[in-house]
Amino acid sequence: MSSNAHQNGGGFFGHPKGLSTLFFTEMWERMSYYGMRALLVLFMTASLQEEGLAFTVAAATAIYGLYTGAVYFLGLPGGWIADRLLGGQRTIWYGGIIIMCGHIVLAIPTEGSFFIGLILVASGTGLLKPNISALVGHLYQPNDVRRDSGYALYYMGINIGSILGYAICGYFGENVGWHWGFGAAAVGMAIGLIQYRRTIGNLGDASLAPENPLAPEKAKLAWRIIGAIAVVVAVITGLAMTGTITINPTAMAQYVAVAFTLTFLAYFAFIYFGGKLSASEKKKMWALFLVCVASTFFWSGFEQAGSSLNLFGRDYTDRLIGSFEMPASWLQSFNSLFIITLSPFFAALWINLGKRMITPSYGLKCAIGLIIMASGFLVMFFAAQYAAEGLKVAPYWLITTYFLHTVGELCLSPVALSAVSKLSPRRFAGQMMGVFVLTYSIGNIFSGLLAGHFDPNNVSEMPSLYLQISLFTIGIGIILALISLKSKYWEENDTGESQQAAPSRTDTKTA
Repeated sequence: MSSNAHQNGGGFFGHPKGLSTLFFTEMWERMSYYGMRALLVLFMTASLQEEGLAFTVAAATAIYGLYTGAVYFLGLPGGWIADRLLGGQRTIWYGGIIIMCGHIVLAIPTEGSFFIGLILVASGTGLLKPNISALVGHLYQPNDVRRDSGYALYYMGINIGSILGYAICGYFGENVGWHWGFGAAAVGMAIGLIQYRRTIGNLGDASLAPENPLAPEKAKLAWRIIGAIAVVVAVITGLAMTGTITINPTAMAQYVAVAFTLTFLAYFAFIYFGGKLSASEKKKMWALFLVCVASTFFWSGFEQAGSSLNLFGRDYTDRLIGSFEMPASWLQSFNSLFIITLSPFFAALWINLGKRMITPSYGLKCAIGLIIMASGFLVMFFAAQYAAEGLKVAPYWLITTYFLHTVGELCLSPVALSAVSKLSPRRFAGQMMGVFVLTYSIGNIFSGLLAGHFDPNNVSEMPSLYLQISLFTIGIGIILALISLKSKYWEENDTGESQQAAPSRTDTKTA
């Protein structure tokens, strides 16, 4: 931790000056990320006459799932690079540059540049996102009471940025041209980088150097391995672009989903069976496993926002306001608006329940969040019935769905992160956070595969698909809720081991 990172004085609402640097950098990075993400499936499925790529829904949503899954997965090596090679400040800087370059490449109107741009944005986000979140914590001393409110401010920047992204990139992408939308994302990231470089002095020496640097020889070897991986990715991309090899995105997504799932199970089992855990720690690991299952299913449903729900907004929703047709991507901004509005109420809810000695288990809270999110697809079941009859539905159907998804997110996402920090064996806390991140990746990839079943040529099947998603996910939530009656005992079982929260190198939008 920096010796001057906890500087006092009204730098930013009574917080260290460095918080303003990270707040605005993250705000503009999220503007670029969510703005571009809102356009991805719309652009890929748009016809050639509409200057899109004319991909099938199955291929487009599989690519979308692979991309969003890769963003979370690449946060693991991104955190390692900061800790062992570059330090957080430089990793954030280089990550932002790579993101900006990716958006610039996306703004080039060719199919080949599209995939190169996606790879660059995913790689840069993996470098920037986990480390900027961790750097916020480095601005404070361990006993600084301002830490939680500092993260609350930082979290507000995330949501303001996402709203800006949907509004600006969505408008340019859908009303002016897709590549104008991607270009707007590049401008947003550029503003964030300029702001970061101009105010980087506010960070002092917080995470300026690697926390646990490698020896020089090992560092050289690490850079060689990173370079070799980059070359392999570049060669495979080049072969695919020239048609030398053919990559089926749906099949690839299926293989990656299986690989990530097996990796999660293997690493979890390795720590459980080979970590020399006490009986109390093993019980907590079972409770944590329930949270991980809930997280995986939650994100596979929640991330329909950028894929199947986004397409529903484009094709089956009446978006006319007078003579102005609202861009379909704007509907996704309601999630961020609801988060900003509802977060204080949920923070107060858990505190007030605690004062009344009502403390639901982590598993039960996550199960409730999963069920609430799944109920949003019941709303879509009724909306899809109107669409199947050839009607365009009012926007409030999607808005209601996003409201329920947001309530579910606020029940599950911050609770799950807290559960990982509290229930993980202390000596494996960092590794368990990394294992938990895999649930985001797995959920996102399954989400893309799931969205691929929404065939616009078979609208009549849409209601039953939404109903199946809802009932299946509600069923999983009920099962987890019943098991959580036992898991509360697992969570509270303690024979004296000290369970301390470890700083997280990753977060979702609500972290």
